[in-house]
Amino acid sequence: MSNITISLPDGSERELPEGSTALDLAASIGNRLKKAAVAATVDGTETDLTAPLPSGSTVGIITDDTDEGRHVLRHSTAHVLAQAVTRLFPGAKFSIGPAIENGFYYDFDLPDGRTFNDDDLQTIEQEMREIVKSNQTFERSEMTMAEAKELFADQPYKIEIIERVESAAGDQLDAGEVSGDVISAYRNSEEFVDMCVGPHVPSTGKLGHFKLQRVSGAHWRGNEDGIMLQRIYGTAWESKQALAEHLHRLEEAAKRDHRKLATELDLLSFPSELGGGLAVWHPKGAIIRKIMEDYSRERHEHGGYEFVFTPHLANAKLFETSGHLQWYADGMYPPMEMDNGTYYMKPMNCPMHCLIFKSRQRSYRELPLRLFELGNVYRYERAGTLHGLLRIRGFTQDDSHIYCTKEQLADEIASLLDFVLSVLRAFGFEDFTFNLSTKNPDKYVGSDEIWDEATEALRQALDSHGLDYAVKAGDAAFYGPKIDIDVRDAIGRSWQLSTIQADFQLPERFDLEYVGADNERHRPIMLHRALLGSIERFMGVLIEHYAGNFPAWLAPLQVRVLPVATAHEEYADRVRERLESAGIRVDVIAANDALGKRIRASKMEKIPYILVVGDDDVAATTVGVNPRGGEVERGVGLSEFVARITDEVAASTERALTA
Repeated sequence: MSNITISLPDGSERELPEGSTALDLAASIGNRLKKAAVAATVDGTETDLTAPLPSGSTVGIITDDTDEGRHVLRHSTAHVLAQAVTRLFPGAKFSIGPAIENGFYYDFDLPDGRTFNDDDLQTIEQEMREIVKSNQTFERSEMTMAEAKELFADQPYKIEIIERVESAAGDQLDAGEVSGDVISAYRNSEEFVDMCVGPHVPSTGKLGHFKLQRVSGAHWRGNEDGIMLQRIYGTAWESKQALAEHLHRLEEAAKRDHRKLATELDLLSFPSELGGGLAVWHPKGAIIRKIMEDYSRERHEHGGYEFVFTPHLANAKLFETSGHLQWYADGMYPPMEMDNGTYYMKPMNCPMHCLIFKSRQRSYRELPLRLFELGNVYRYERAGTLHGLLRIRGFTQDDSHIYCTKEQLADEIASLLDFVLSVLRAFGFEDFTFNLSTKNPDKYVGSDEIWDEATEALRQALDSHGLDYAVKAGDAAFYGPKIDIDVRDAIGRSWQLSTIQADFQLPERFDLEYVGADNERHRPIMLHRALLGSIERFMGVLIEHYAGNFPAWLAPLQVRVLPVATAHEEYADRVRERLESAGIRVDVIAANDALGKRIRASKMEKIPYILVVGDDDVAATTVGVNPRGGEVERGVGLSEFVARITDEVAASTERALTA
């Protein structure tokens, strides 16, 4: 038998017998790699471990502890879920079952209007474990459309998928069931086969660290007027420990849910009378919002930005010029017909900022021109996608647009990166990830030269800061490359917050010009910069990051004073007045209830400091300090405490302003 030559990602080569698979390759490297392997890449294309390798190919092993490997685990587990459901519920129809972030789901249509309940999930999960235990082999096959229709004749949702492909609709499902003119399928027992591009793990025995989580409704094809299916969600990981850690994070996330905490802490609410995706801010929440907005304004004022204000709606012609009615109409609210034209609520601030730039002739001496606005925008989000402050229909962007020359581009991007990171650090975030999105060669506007220069400027800014980043090739919007900045919160979740994006489209569409040093007219480059993203979403992230335990400089109430008895209330008021005069947010709760009850209630409000005052404190002008999460102190001088908390708040504010 002849040998084949395989190249590894590091450039080295290996000789293997003809007919060897990626699993054989992994075994030749080491047992540990063989055990961790779940799939492979062959010349850049993901494939099953059991597929024979062509000689001369470059092969990489995908392990179960990588994002790609977990995707394979989760998609394979979704197949096992569908197999278990069809075993337990004869006549069940299954539609799609993709891997998603941290898990998977599968949509089902049960006979006779049957619905899943919590007991069913336990039964299904146990059946899945039996399938895993039996170590069934995943076998790939390919077939024509006609053969696929015959194979899935009793599965109407699969037939619809096949027919859509057959009719050249050109749509591909998120689950990746089909590719091109050939239908591929995976069978892991005589009883179950499912359409899928793959790859999958070699056998069900490679699975096992999973848990089914919940059931929800899901409209077939996302059509709100269509058939309602039942979606079972689950999560799957490479090890028992990884699964346990994820489930613990979910428990922590549930405790930190900003919707729950916002209600408990009386920060804001979502009255049904307003409609979905709209919030009202209560006094305590409004205090935090004011602090956030005041801080943002101060940083922008010191950062060389000019403040602007723009209206909440505009004539349709503006959004025709900007392209929003061509590319973004689905995210906009319906038009309002007025006596002088058609108007829309604005989904973005940038078209109006372009009008400000264009309001008069601009000189190169004015550039870079940095415009900033806390601007309210309105975007239509489907009811099923709304999620508290994180996905909302009306929100306020801390929006800036910078107009600069080509020569200024690199310095502006580097400055923006410093600015963004310093503000995020001021709010307590230190762990960042960066993504650089580059040009889609099939969908872009502007010259290749400008694209290359803008992309290189973004890249140099990241490199000069010594930042690691991922390149998302071809992922940029058609109008320019961008940097996305994600933050990691206290329990390890990643939130995409800030964006720095170059734009060659809007200056062209609005015919923006400046007069250069050569007295000729030139087109500026426009940089979009969302820092917090939106005030509302950032507030939701902050609540969950701190679990409602805001640092003293952000806390709506910084100190609460509790008199032990009625006789101490006059002194408690004097303590309050002293703190208020020092700029501290403070209140007093009278001694109408037992002290222990008032302390417990105050701790539930997550106030940074609770002061208890009694006879000794009145006599000595002291306070008892009960700090959030700290040890109780008795007999602390009032002047000492006032100095302590004002120094703490001042230090935090100073760090924020100089971060």
